[in-house]
Amino acid sequence: MIAQLDREQIDDLLRAQVVGRVGCHADGLTYVVPVIYAYDGEAFYVYTVEGQKVRMMRANPRVCFEVDEYEAGSWRSAIVQGRYEELDGAEAERALARLAERFASRAGGRRPRAEGTPVAFRIVIDEITGRAVRRESPT
Repeated sequence: MIAQLDREQIDDLLRAQVVGRVGCHADGLTYVVPVIYAYDGEAFYVYTVEGQKVRMMRANPRVCFEVDEYEAGSWRSAIVQGRYEELDGAEAERALARLAERFASRAGGRRPRAEGTPVAFRIVIDEITGRAVRRESPT
């Protein structure tokens, strides 16, 4: 049976996972791409390089963000309807610091290096839902 997650359970999932998927739509094209993120309870912070997803989100800032987890037949997922907001200056530096703090132990303390024009953005949550299925493992 599919269960609805409450906000605390959704927040636990979003803080536990590291990869989410941004869904954007512009000019008749839908595009879904994985990103690593930091989450503060109100928004997701991402640091990337300028490319298709950024161009599409600039054209249409209404986006979807999805995070999921699967283990031994059980799963949880959260889906967010939100708004793309590009960050610059001090806000972009704070976003990068959030990501660096979250991933410092995984990246050996190195900041990510990417080819291209860097872009920091957040996805502000307008609506959030979560669902789960828990299957007992056979004994």
